[in-house]
Amino acid sequence: MIALRAKGVEFETTYINLRDKPDWFLKISPHGKVPVLLVDEVPLFESNAIAEYLDETVEPRLHPSDPILKARHRAWTDFVSDFAASLSAVYYAKTKADSEALYETATKRLDRVEYALSVDKSEGLYFGGDKLCLVDAAYAPFFQRFLFADEFLKTHLLDAYPNTKRWALNLMECETVKGSVADVFEKEFQANLIRRETYVSTLIPVA
Repeated sequence: MIALRAKGVEFETTYINLRDKPDWFLKISPHGKVPVLLVDEVPLFESNAIAEYLDETVEPRLHPSDPILKARHRAWTDFVSDFAASLSAVYYAKTKADSEALYETATKRLDRVEYALSVDKSEGLYFGGDKLCLVDAAYAPFFQRFLFADEFLKTHLLDAYPNTKRWALNLMECETVKGSVADVFEKEFQANLIRRETYVSTLIPVA
């Protein structure tokens, strides 16, 4: 969604209930996951693959043109799955003790992101400079979820990583990122935390 918005592509969005996936969706999503992009009735799946397709076919390019820098950007987008898994484990934990026990793994992944920002980040608000790149598009959704949960968990994990925290907050202020989720995102994410019986869900005030 972020890459589509960053490129100004016109598109239609269909939201589905991932706890009750319709048959038509399972026919076009081999892994049963979102997002899926239909291009001339051909389904493309997996976020990074979709983003790479868009970058190869629609201007403006969100990957750098320099081949070496592009390869390093691709490497950091590949790392996002490990990064996301470590942060989500913290807020999906069912007890405070379980959550805190996962901080160590999260900090190891944050060490890597802080390194990336010190070595490969361009000057500017985002990873690629003052315009979004595909690395930004890959990480933004996971920062968004973690920052929402951390309002209540108060792990302070990002405080030890000033470059990462600054990048995350810059992404959260970006209109392209903010507009990439449905208006009910926070409500639905909170409901998901409750369904999973997470510790953080017990800290969120009931509206």
